[in-house]
Amino acid sequence: MSPILIIVFAPLVAAIIAGLGNKRLGMVPAKALTTAALFLSCGLSWPIFLSFLGGHAETTVTPVLNWVASGDLNFAWALQVDTLTAVMLVVVTSVSALVHLYSWGYMSEEADQPRFFAYLSLFTFAMLMLVTANNLVQMFFGWEGVGLASYLLIGFWFRKPSANAAAMKAFVVNRVGDLGFMLGIFGVFLVFGTVSIPQILHDAPGLAGSTIGFLGYRFDTATVLCILLFIGAMGKSAQLGLHTWLPDAMEGPTPVSALIHAATMVTAGVFMVCRLSPLFEQSQTALHFVTIIGALTCFFAATVGTTQTDIKRVIAYSTCSQLGYMFFAAGVGAYGAAMFHLFTHAFFKALLFLGAGSVIHAMHHEQDMRYFGGLWKKIPLTFAAMMAGTLAITGVGIDDVFGFAGFYSKDAILEAAFAKGTELGMFAFALGIFAALLTSFYSWRLVYLTFFGTPRWAQSEHIQHAVHDAHDHHDHHHDDHAHAPAHDGTAGYHPHESPLNMLVPLGVLALGAVFAGFVFAPAFLSEGAGEFWKGALVFDETLLHAMHHVPEWVKLAPAAVMLTGLLIATYAYLINPAFPAACVRRFGFLYRFLLNKWYFDELYDAVFVRPAMALGRFFWKQIDVGLIDRFGPNGAAWVVSLASRGAVRLQSGYLYSYALVMLVGLVGAISWVIAR
Repeated sequence: MSPILIIVFAPLVAAIIAGLGNKRLGMVPAKALTTAALFLSCGLSWPIFLSFLGGHAETTVTPVLNWVASGDLNFAWALQVDTLTAVMLVVVTSVSALVHLYSWGYMSEEADQPRFFAYLSLFTFAMLMLVTANNLVQMFFGWEGVGLASYLLIGFWFRKPSANAAAMKAFVVNRVGDLGFMLGIFGVFLVFGTVSIPQILHDAPGLAGSTIGFLGYRFDTATVLCILLFIGAMGKSAQLGLHTWLPDAMEGPTPVSALIHAATMVTAGVFMVCRLSPLFEQSQTALHFVTIIGALTCFFAATVGTTQTDIKRVIAYSTCSQLGYMFFAAGVGAYGAAMFHLFTHAFFKALLFLGAGSVIHAMHHEQDMRYFGGLWKKIPLTFAAMMAGTLAITGVGIDDVFGFAGFYSKDAILEAAFAKGTELGMFAFALGIFAALLTSFYSWRLVYLTFFGTPRWAQSEHIQHAVHDAHDHHDHHHDDHAHAPAHDGTAGYHPHESPLNMLVPLGVLALGAVFAGFVFAPAFLSEGAGEFWKGALVFDETLLHAMHHVPEWVKLAPAAVMLTGLLIATYAYLINPAFPAACVRRFGFLYRFLLNKWYFDELYDAVFVRPAMALGRFFWKQIDVGLIDRFGPNGAAWVVSLASRGAVRLQSGYLYSYALVMLVGLVGAISWVIAR
């Protein structure tokens, strides 16, 4: 059997067995099966990636079955593997395998673990279907599959109203983007007469100068198709306007957040744009749109991340911001840099989320950083992992010496935006630099609030309940030492390090956060990187050359803003802890504006949600109940009731009454005959 078939379908088989077997199968067998399937897929993915890295592999297409044959629409289900797919295979399977292993510890108290692990494996299968697709319909199948799996996982704790609401919000917002994606696919088939991705990309240059009718007007064909497709990417990858579902997705278990944000759903949009890069290159207008949305998202999410207090939401907004970097890189034509940042980001973002989960596990499910503090001595291994992730996302490194993962990929994106030499390129560069400063600030703010300073655990209701429950348990066993207060004033609560099955994934991901950029930067970004990509995406050698020859201040700017953000956070949260409160008092409106996420949710509630509910209520009460029910079912029932009451009066039971009726009928019949 072909390795790619095993890579793709092993998670599906495991998900079906674990999901249908559920508790009858048993928790340990279900977890072991799904985790083993993912490590098998991961083990087979890395040799494929390394073969492309060494230049020893060619693009392959493995047929699975004939899928649709209807008129001119004819395509098979097949798995395409090229450099772009190989990169995504290692990202998806590596992170997913480690998330599965991590979940053994994190979800150990959950009663419904087989369902959770089945959903995780299903999520991975859907993403693998997406990245191996060689036609747009198969890509859409995986596209909708990750949407379904995200709905199931975000709402895993379905008895919790906020989790249900978050799952529904993610589902609905993504349907808005998916409408654009579907229209784009329909338009592509209308124009090219096929949904085969290789054929579409081969024929894409022929669109030059052509127009297409849309909404009653004529527009450039490539522009319409690419913008519609990109709207789908905006939904999946949480770009400005369709981003509102992403922070609420934190209602799901932490391993879900790591999988969504690092390897699966949110990276689908970036992958799609890079996969269809030859088509996007036919429309400068579409590329400008991608650049603007990416740059604005990068800036917006970074500003919001500076004020959030939930540790997972800070990291969620950092994901949104980092995705903005990837998109404006694609918008300026640096598709290779966009994919490299996707690659490195997967390691340090999964590390940050799983590290946050380890902190939450230690703090008895408390997520508010205001109730942390002083944890580096209590959970030193988690602290070390989070430090590696923070150094990676803030881009710490020295050029030509060594740098953490984000140093290579994020700096390459900023250099590409500047080297593009256009006004939009400079716009993206400026917003990207400012976002890098904010990224450094909120990342170190997270570290300082969580691991340094005075412990603030006694202020947390979650932890107080945990201590109370522990005391009750010890009272039951007459342990006289249970009530001894802790010397640090934290009401007897002692944070504890996570179990080994949670720490091992953190260690592996930390290695990726430290070395992924240093090891793989030459293959992704060197002068010979065009050979690595081998036509899997558009690779502009001229832009790459210009990136390596930007002015020195451009190369130093990311390091300068990174250090600035670090110094501001150090002053505000270590040297002068009263400084943040003073800033809030002085800039209260700006603080509330950022804390409330630019009021996007409130705006959408006023513009879309409330009018939709009012319209629905009108149709329900006035049309459905007042009109249809009144003159339909209720009206018919009223007529039948009235007629039945009249018929009852005729049924007197007296013989002479019936004889009279018969006589009247007979007379009437004879009269009718005579009249005829």
